[in-house]
Formats: sequence, C-alpha cells, structure tokens
Amino acid sequence: MHDDDSARVFDWLDAAAERRRRAGLVRELRPRAADRAAHDLDFAGNDYLGLSRHPAVTGAARAALREWGAGATGSRLVTGSTRLHADLERELAAFCGFEAALVLSSGYAANLAALTALGGRESLIVSDAGNHASLIDGCRLSRAEVAVVPHADVPAFAKALDGRTGPALAVTDAVFSVDGDAAPLAALAPVCRAAGAALVVDDAHGLGVLGPGGRGATAAAGLAGAPDVVATVTLSKSLGSQGGAVLGPARVIAHLVNEARPFIFDTGLAPAAAGAALGALRLLRREPQLAARVRGNATALYRRLTAAGCDATRPDAAVVSVRAPSPATAVRWAAACRAAGVTVGCFRPPSVPDGVSRLRLTARADLTEDQLGRAVREIVRAAPPGAAGRGPG
Repeated sequence: MHDDDSARVFDWLDAAAERRRRAGLVRELRPRAADRAAHDLDFAGNDYLGLSRHPAVTGAARAALREWGAGATGSRLVTGSTRLHADLERELAAFCGFEAALVLSSGYAANLAALTALGGRESLIVSDAGNHASLIDGCRLSRAEVAVVPHADVPAFAKALDGRTGPALAVTDAVFSVDGDAAPLAALAPVCRAAGAALVVDDAHGLGVLGPGGRGATAAAGLAGAPDVVATVTLSKSLGSQGGAVLGPARVIAHLVNEARPFIFDTGLAPAAAGAALGALRLLRREPQLAARVRGNATALYRRLTAAGCDATRPDAAVVSVRAPSPATAVRWAAACRAAGVTVGCFRPPSVPDGVSRLRLTARADLTEDQLGRAVREIVRAAPPGAAGRGPG
C-alpha cells in the first residue's frame, strides 16, 4: 500500500500535459505495421536511398547476426568491437574522404562524443541557432563557453570567434533537418581557419545525398579530409541501418577513443546494424547515381507542391518542408494525409527553432513519378483553408 502523499508526487505532470494539449503539442507513439510500405507512401522517414529493405542490406544484417550474435555484448573498449566495426570504420572514412572514423550506437551519441571530447571548460563553441537537438545537448554537456549565432550567418560566426586565443569549435548541421537548407560550409571554413578554430559538421542529412556519389556535404564543399574539420554522420538515414560515426583526423579519433564518455561507457553498435550499414555503404559505392536520384525527386516534390499553392521550401538535399498555420492545424493536416495513405512528418515547437509548424516531407531515391503525384494530390486535398491551393498537384 502507498500513502496519499506518494500518490501525489507526479501530480504536476497533469498540469504539464494539459498545457501541451491546449497548445496542440501532444506527441504520441504510433507503432507501424511491417507491411505498411505495401499500402502507404512514406514521406516521413529518413530512408533517403530506400535501402532499409534492400536485399543487399538486409542480407548483410542477417549474415552479421548469424556470425556475431544479436548484441555487441559490451562497450567497444571491452568486447563490443568486431571485425565488422573495424571494416565499417575503415570503409566509411575512405568513402567520405577522411583519415579515420569511429562508430557509435547512434548519431546522437556521435554528436555528444565529438562535442564533449573536443570541447571543455577552456573552450569556446560557436553554434548555429538552427542546429539539431543532439548538437545543442552536446554543447551543454561539454561545459564549454557556448555562443549561439543566427542561422547560417557567417559574419556572426566570425564575430563570435574574433580575438579568441584558446581552443574553439564552430558547429553546424550540414543540412538542417527542419527546412532542408544547406549550411554555407565553403564560406564558413575560411572564417574558422582565420580564427584558428576547428569546424565540426553534422552531415547526417548530407551523407548519401550530397557530394560526388553521395560522399556528403563536406566532400561537396571540398573540406573532406582537412586537418581542421570533423564530421559526424548517422547510419540510420541514407544507409538504412542504425548507429552513428565521427570522421576526422586520426589524432582526433584517438582522442575520442580515450576521452569521449558516450563512446567509452556505451555498449557497442549491434553487429547486425554494423553489417547492414556496411552493406549499404558498399551498395552506394557501386551505385553512385542514387544520390542524384534522391535530389531529383526532392526537387520534383517541391515543384509540384509549390505549383499546387503550398508554401514549400526549396530543398538543398532530400528534405522539403511545408508551412502550416498553427501547431494544431499541422497535426490535423498530417493526420488527414495519414488517413489517405500518405505518411508525412509533423514538426512543431520545440522541434522547430523559429516556432513555425510544418509538414516535413522526405524524398527517396526509389520513389516513382506516380507516387510523387499521388502524394502531392493527397497533401493538397487534405490541406486546411489557406494552406494550399486546390490545383491538380
């Protein structure tokens, strides 16, 4: 039995839940069926190249599962490193043009590892205001001095770094996950070099989509392999698997192995996920046209949406966002699309730094013209008054 006082410990959660409900910010888990892809169109997931169910990828996962078992069995420094992890790190670094790589259990963990190990009490981190939550949390946990600058504002980065004599990092997404716009990496790198600062780029949405053959935004900007550039990537988007990695100079990776707590104290990535990511990477290397195909589909999606009257963003990679009048409207719009068989993302505060709610759509390399057309028709048909025209899509 529990006394009355213990039953009231979490009463404050009810008030918080009511505030979320009134603001239209309630989030819910919606388990999907395994065969959903056969019936619905997925414009919400990040499987940009359509590889999560590719036979070469699932076959590599099965082979790894049979050989290495279900789990890594320990942290990477104890028993959690396998030959698969080493092969993936070597091939991922070579593909992206960096000296070395370190695989972690998620892209989130990769960002925390990079920023906490490379930052510190004596460091300055200059962070773009539009950065992903994992970068924001990495900045907070680093214990460094943090300066947040306006989105994609290169002069603001320069001003924040001006006169700095101690260790400094500039941190930015390569492609911002809300609107799908690309960071001005080619302009930002010289600013960092002039100030003696490292550039840390989260290339989660660039790998497999941007650069020659999908080698990422750092390769597209001519920064891959630079001695003052570090990139983080996720294995769960274009590579259709799970996990993350940090790419950079060998001495940076060695430092992370010895100092990055999200690496040292976390169980290693499951072998099946490492095997799947390696299979996807090798497939992308054989089929570099996949990167151009997903970009083409994103552009086609944007053009169809804007022609139908939607306020859509021009994509720099695979993400297209469509502005909604309010959080509640965005939720209803996404639900109506889902009921029509088209799954779309719904981004609301606090996920959007500018406070504007959106439908977030992701293109894939395996989408057909008919599927693009159907998706736009259903999105426009489900649009609330004033959010889109009633054109043919």
